[in-house]
Formats: sequence, C-alpha cells, structure tokens
Amino acid sequence: MRRPLHRRPAAAAALLTALLTLAACSSGGDGSDGAPRAATPTRSAVVPDRQAEAEPTGPTPSPTKGPVVPDAELKPVTGSFTTQQKEYLSGRVPKNTDPAAVLQTGEESCQRLERTAKRDKDAAVGALVAGDIPDAEAAVNHLCPAQKPLLATARTGFPDGTVTQPKAGTYRALTSDPSCTWRALGKDGKVLASGPALGAKGPVKAAVPAGTAEFVSSSCYAWLPA
Repeated sequence: MRRPLHRRPAAAAALLTALLTLAACSSGGDGSDGAPRAATPTRSAVVPDRQAEAEPTGPTPSPTKGPVVPDAELKPVTGSFTTQQKEYLSGRVPKNTDPAAVLQTGEESCQRLERTAKRDKDAAVGALVAGDIPDAEAAVNHLCPAQKPLLATARTGFPDGTVTQPKAGTYRALTSDPSCTWRALGKDGKVLASGPALGAKGPVKAAVPAGTAEFVSSSCYAWLPA
C-alpha cells in the first residue's frame, strides 16, 4: 500500500531543520556549549632583546684591538695634523676610518670638560672619575693639557659602585641625590661603617676605616677625598 504523499514535505522539512541545527553547532558559536575550541592566532608586540642588539657602529675613541691605520698614513683630506693631534690618533684609528672623525671625538671631550669646569669643577672632576667623558685621559694629555689639574684630582677618587681595598680616609660624594648610600665591608663581609645617618642633610661623606675590603655605594656618582 502506498504511503500518503503529504507526509514527504513534512519529513523533508524536519531533515532540513536537523541539518541547519548541526551546522550551527559546528560553527564558531559563542562558546557557551563549553566545548574546547582552537585558539585564534593574534598579533603580539615583539619585545626587543637588548642583549642581542648590535652595538652602535662608528669609530672608537680608544685604542682598538683590531687593525689600525699606521701612523704614517694619518692624514686628513685637507691640511695636516699637528704633532699633538697625531700623538692622540696613534693607535686609535681603525682601518677604513677617517682619522678626522676620531680626532673630533677627542676634541669634543675636551670641549665638554672645559665647559663643565667653567661652571662647576666638581662636576667636571666627577665626570672624569665616573668615566662619562670618552677617552678623557688621552684627550687631556694630547689635546687640552690645560685640563691636566682636573685629571690629577680625578685620579684621587673612585666611581660609584664597588671598590676593593680603598684607602682609609674620609670621602665626599659628588652628587646631591638623596638616595646616595654607602657601606664599608671587612674581609668577612661584616659592615664596618655605613651611611648616611638617618635624617642627615647636606653632602654625603663616608668615613672609610682601615681594614676595609670593599666599599660599596649606590646613587653616589663619584667620590673624592674630603
């Protein structure tokens, strides 16, 4: 016996509804069904690896360990170098580098030191002690010898950080930073002295006792004998 034809449209409709429901479930959806879904790739910021970055290129103001321009070939494009300039450049000009560019670094160091000393000699000496002026000793000795007294004073001090076996005595910090602190440590690491005292105001001074194995300071920039 043949089934009534009017049931076929109803069955087809039911099948279509089931297919549509299945398709909706397999799509992205809103995740409300709790089923795990694949993560969608997103763009992320690239954090640079500072240690992997190449060092700045350019002429080095200090004697290079690589091949250098022979003294006989130290000639500018125009004119000539003075004896003092040649002495400064000797062993300081890497191969394929313009000697005038290296000389300019030394001259700029002299200019910076001279300008700073006119305003504040302590600041100039502090910059020498801290190593903030590139190749300062060679620049002073050959290009601006008038600044040798500052260099001599700087040699009596030491920079911020850790200094082993400092000479006993009283030193002053060349900074106005209120966070400057210091400690004098013995061979066993015992604190022999420290400062500044709580509530102390004015320039920081450090009394380094005899037998100090390490002098450790922070935020003090540089030290000179008081």
